[in-house]
Amino acid sequence: MVEEARPLAEKHCVPCRGGIPPLSPEEYAPLLSQTPGWQVEDGRRLVRSFKFKNFRQAMAFANQVAELAEAEGHHPDLHVRWGEVRVYFWTHKIGGLHENDFIMAARVDRIYDRMRTGAPG
Repeated sequence: MVEEARPLAEKHCVPCRGGIPPLSPEEYAPLLSQTPGWQVEDGRRLVRSFKFKNFRQAMAFANQVAELAEAEGHHPDLHVRWGEVRVYFWTHKIGGLHENDFIMAARVDRIYDRMRTGAPG
């Protein structure tokens, strides 16, 4: 069940114990519309590439995403290279997408926006 009352970036992940089906395209479409720039790959992973001026900025972003992931208990795959970080979310226990993946995507977007604008944390 997907709760839509608050913006995704203001929500927190809830533990997923498995045993539930992943979100269908019809179920995740409204969530995807709230996470511009993210795409669904293979019907089961959420992915976005973030661009930076150099490797140091890319690593700083990746480290902030790692801190968020630890705090929320929902960890992405991060692919870091010079000037780019590619972030992948999916819920391993259900082999596909869960609302948590979209919550994390929206929260990662906030980190990126703050880094680009220099706004405080």
